[in-house]
Amino acid sequence: MRLTRKRFCSFLIASYCLFSLYAAYHVFFGRRRRTPAATSRGLRKGAAVARGRRGREQSPLGSEEWNPWEGDEKNEQQHRVKTSLQILNKSTKGKTDLKIQIWGKAAIGLYLWEHILEGLLDPTDVTAQWREGSSIVGRTHYSFITGPAVVPGYFSVDVNNVVLVLNGREKAKVFYATQWLLYAQNLMQTQKLQHLAVVLLGNEHCDNDWIMQYLRRNGGFVELLFIIYDSPWINDMDVFQWPLGVATYRNFPVVEASWSMLHDERPYLCNFLGTIYENSSRQELMDILKQDGNNKLCWVSAREQWQPQETNESLKNYQDALLQSDLTLCPSGVNTECYRIYEACSYGSIPVVEDVMTAGRCGNGSAHHSAPLQLLKAMDAPFIFIKNWKELPAILEKEKTVLLQEKIQRRKMLLQWYQNFKTELKLKFTNILENSFLINNKD
Repeated sequence: MRLTRKRFCSFLIASYCLFSLYAAYHVFFGRRRRTPAATSRGLRKGAAVARGRRGREQSPLGSEEWNPWEGDEKNEQQHRVKTSLQILNKSTKGKTDLKIQIWGKAAIGLYLWEHILEGLLDPTDVTAQWREGSSIVGRTHYSFITGPAVVPGYFSVDVNNVVLVLNGREKAKVFYATQWLLYAQNLMQTQKLQHLAVVLLGNEHCDNDWIMQYLRRNGGFVELLFIIYDSPWINDMDVFQWPLGVATYRNFPVVEASWSMLHDERPYLCNFLGTIYENSSRQELMDILKQDGNNKLCWVSAREQWQPQETNESLKNYQDALLQSDLTLCPSGVNTECYRIYEACSYGSIPVVEDVMTAGRCGNGSAHHSAPLQLLKAMDAPFIFIKNWKELPAILEKEKTVLLQEKIQRRKMLLQWYQNFKTELKLKFTNILENSFLINNKD
């Protein structure tokens, strides 16, 4: 009897030990194996919610879920965490918040707001008379207003700091821009404004002397000037280079990348859709494509006269060309920098850029010595730079031998570079404004 009871107790103890070991195994090992899948699902769900919240326009790519960086996901997440920590540290350093209103009176203001600062606009209708939005970067609270109803003297000014976005490309635009500067000057004189910065779409020949008198260094009231094109004034002290960006005036959207954009085979080696000017390098480009028969391997659509607006059909054709081409040919126009460069980056199509100085007064500034495209080169743009379109046939022959896997890696690099480019500009723009406006507040 005692022996049977002893065996029974031993059995119970053995069963308890086995059950404990089994439970411990599942607690410490089974849960650990499930974590990555659960985390991945959570990240994908969070990304989907974020995309919906941002309300970005989708490119004509399908709506499938995507993870463009695959194996690089961990590095990219670390980069995002690092960037977020930088912003968080900056936002909690000091007690002063800076409120800045951006007056968007040129289409490049939409590139600044929607593409760089990643802000939203209400209403979303691009034809609305008045559109506005708000966003926070670091210690800076941005608000943005734009539209035909934003007219000097016909809206309330309840901020001390303004960034004025202007178009100074041609005489008629300069006259309009001057009226806005005079209005801002009056607000400064009546102490309704304390600080003013200007983002300027400069002249393509860099003939921008008209604005010099308004700069603070010349006795004016404009503290900071962010100027497009390779102006020799750029010194990274009070004059900074700003990118041309995409053609927002033609409603080029914020493009959300997709799995297919990254991984699909593209049917065309290259593309060029644009205006051909007589006796220009663009004409030379067309001749070279025809001579070697590469125009049959590339999506080419040329026109003789420039058209300021796109139809829905022409915009879709252009986006399709970028999406379905491995390379985007970027010949110089009046200036080397063109919208096509940034639009190609949006779709992961490598820009082939004609790296030559155009006529005019553009050139090296005191801060950079690599004109043209100083800003892009300073940020190590992964483009193909050429000096003459006679180099193109060899580039296309090499492109024919590139494997899809290599192209996928190249697209990853381009898309990641472009995102980092915009993020760095956002932080740099904000830091420059904070350093100038807040320090001058103390003076």
